[in-house]
Amino acid sequence: MKRALEVIIDLKEKGLIKDYAIGGAIGALRWTEPFFTYDLDIFVILQEEVVLDLSPIYEYLEKKGYSWQGQWIVIEGIPVDFVPVDEIGREAVEKAVEVDFEGLKVRVIVPEYLIALFLKAGRDKDMRKIEMLLPKADQQKLVNVLNKYGLTKDFEERFGHHEKR
Repeated sequence: MKRALEVIIDLKEKGLIKDYAIGGAIGALRWTEPFFTYDLDIFVILQEEVVLDLSPIYEYLEKKGYSWQGQWIVIEGIPVDFVPVDEIGREAVEKAVEVDFEGLKVRVIVPEYLIALFLKAGRDKDMRKIEMLLPKADQQKLVNVLNKYGLTKDFEERFGHHEKR
């Protein structure tokens, strides 16, 4: 994992992406108890956002010898999915925190935004991740994020009434 993350950091240093943060299940693992996951989701803010074009990233990685396996590009044995951000994803990346991973400083999306992103995705496995993340979330920040992105009703339908402090 460390070597794959070094490659992601290199993409930012080379200017192929403006910023990134680890999201998805690996991002959730920073805040919860361990569970199985297969891939590494990297939420990326691209340099040019007029047209979402990940091809410069993939071309760079292919030149470095990394190849495709299904929907993922495999970097140092880790299947990686690059996720171009939408409005909520952009804010999630911008508010990500820097953490230490085996001596590397990497950015990870905080629980409040992971919950919102998982809720938006809406899969059953995402709902289980939300349940694990809820005790780690700052409740007022979560309420603010859910309200801002119109997710409060969906949250309340799935998880019951949420206290507004």
